Amino acid sequence: MRFARDVMIGGMDVNEVLLPGVGMRYEFATRDGDRMSVVALRSGEFELMAYEGVDADEARFVFRLTREEADILAEILGAPRIAERFADLTKEVPGLSAGQIEVRAGGPFVDRLLGETRARTRTGASIVAIVRGEEVIPSPGPTQVLRAGDVLVVIGTHDGIAQVEQIIQADQ
Repeated sequence: MRFARDVMIGGMDVNEVLLPGVGMRYEFATRDGDRMSVVALRSGEFELMAYEGVDADEARFVFRLTREEADILAEILGAPRIAERFADLTKEVPGLSAGQIEVRAGGPFVDRLLGETRARTRTGASIVAIVRGEEVIPSPGPTQVLRAGDVLVVIGTHDGIAQVEQIIQADQ
């Protein structure tokens, strides 16, 4: 079964294609008419390809990025994209979802350690990144201090993500 859909990202038409067992492929045309494709592999690596025409199967391999290299590129190109990447990758695993939760000013965990939330222990959901403005903090540890305005990228079940949101945004 092939899953494909057209989405708008940053005002551009992007065709996203589920590649079962492999990952997700994102295809788009540049302003100059060049066709690009990025394959987000399940391993966490990314492959960038270019091709002429509309047939993605005729793509020319350009290069592969490790997860760390892709994170650096994502930070350079726009940090919020990392949250979208996690959301897209969870489409392959039934029951697994990604969410984004803002740490609001005046919330109970502003200027406190991430570990104090005990979010994973209490909900089973994992905070896999923190987006702070244009900066991305991947795989934050328990000693990471949360700041007002941080956006937590959370992976887990829908219920687990909702519970993390309740913890982070609970009234004092």
